Amino acid sequence: MTDEPEEKRRWVRPAEASTGGRKLAVKSRKAKNESSKNWIERQLNDPYVQRAQADGWRARSAFKLIELDEKFGLLKKGMRVCDLGAAPGGWAQVALHKGAVKVVGIDLLEMVPLEGATLLLMDFLDDAAPQALMDALGGAPDLVMSDMAANTTGHKPTDQIKTGMLAEAAAHFAIDVLAPGGAFVTKAFQGGLDSDLLKLLKLNFTEVKHAKPPSSRTGSPEIFLVAKGFRGRSAEKR
Repeated sequence: MTDEPEEKRRWVRPAEASTGGRKLAVKSRKAKNESSKNWIERQLNDPYVQRAQADGWRARSAFKLIELDEKFGLLKKGMRVCDLGAAPGGWAQVALHKGAVKVVGIDLLEMVPLEGATLLLMDFLDDAAPQALMDALGGAPDLVMSDMAANTTGHKPTDQIKTGMLAEAAAHFAIDVLAPGGAFVTKAFQGGLDSDLLKLLKLNFTEVKHAKPPSSRTGSPEIFLVAKGFRGRSAEKR
């Protein structure tokens, strides 16, 4: 299966951020170089990075979805899948490998084209994004999955709130578009789980669990919420 024709895609590029002055730019470059050095060293010593390269996955994050699927049975042949925060395309790649008939991903970051998937370069929080996703998908998804996370600030409570807001936005989208019986999985941060989000998921799904896959780094606060058995939009009226 090939990508949707280019004219059907909605391409939106994020605005460039200002450096905020020469002195700040120099300081930022130094911090960025140190951060890049640490990232490279971590990548070189990460067995999941090595496995991803050996097995042909786009990123180590592919193993998170593989492990979640092994535990919860999320992916099935013939399903439609919506992938939020898709870059670089590892989760979409796994979904296709598991037999998804249609995969549509969205991210602010550019992605190398993936045969069988439609990848939208667009902000999920853009008002036009939900319709763009549904137009590309061509029908109600059986699975909405989100690996979205806000850029970290170093201030843990702020990072938790920002990522929690993305998880909640993804959940509302899933509830608006999922086929009955469908599933939803989203990244969240430990200690940042919003009681309102959990309540929303429990109202609309028959099963709600959380898990930290083995491939999730030990030092990372991320966990994943998994909701299965979408009750249908009538559940909101109960």
